[in-house]
Formats: sequence, C-alpha cells, structure tokens
Amino acid sequence: MTLQWFDWVGFAGVALIVVAYFLVQAGRLRGDSMSNQVLNALGALAVMVSLVFGTFNFPAFVLEAIWLAVSVYGMIWGARRRRRSRMFR
Repeated sequence: MTLQWFDWVGFAGVALIVVAYFLVQAGRLRGDSMSNQVLNALGALAVMVSLVFGTFNFPAFVLEAIWLAVSVYGMIWGARRRRRSRMFR
C-alpha cells in the first residue's frame, strides 16, 4: 500500500483530534478552551482534505464537517465570552 500526501494529511488530522481529546480527558486542556477548539477544527479540516482527494466517504465527510462546524462555533462562542468578561472587569 502506497500512501499519498492526502493520506498523511488525514493521519495528521486524526492525530490532532485524538491528542485534543486525550488532553481534555487528562485534565491538561479545558474542553471549552480555544486550543482545544483549534486542534479539533484543524483535525477535522485535515481529515476532510484526505476524504476529498482520496477515497471519498460521504458519511465520514459529513461527520468531519459537523465536527468542524461545532469547533468553529466553540471558537466564536469562546471569543465572545472572553470579550464580555474583559468588558466587565
């Protein structure tokens, strides 16, 4: 089996998502932190790239698209929350 560049991008994406999950479970990262959201968003995006350029799997693509959307939502929500907390100091 020969791995292409998009396979390596997909593996990197999976690693980012798994590392983020592990760090939250280990108590080293908060689930609502910007770092966690960015790791998840980049991971989902990388897996989506591997699906588009490699063997397309529609259910997996939908899952990663939702994962990306939830991560972006978390980034926006967290940024708004931080901005509000700075306003009321």
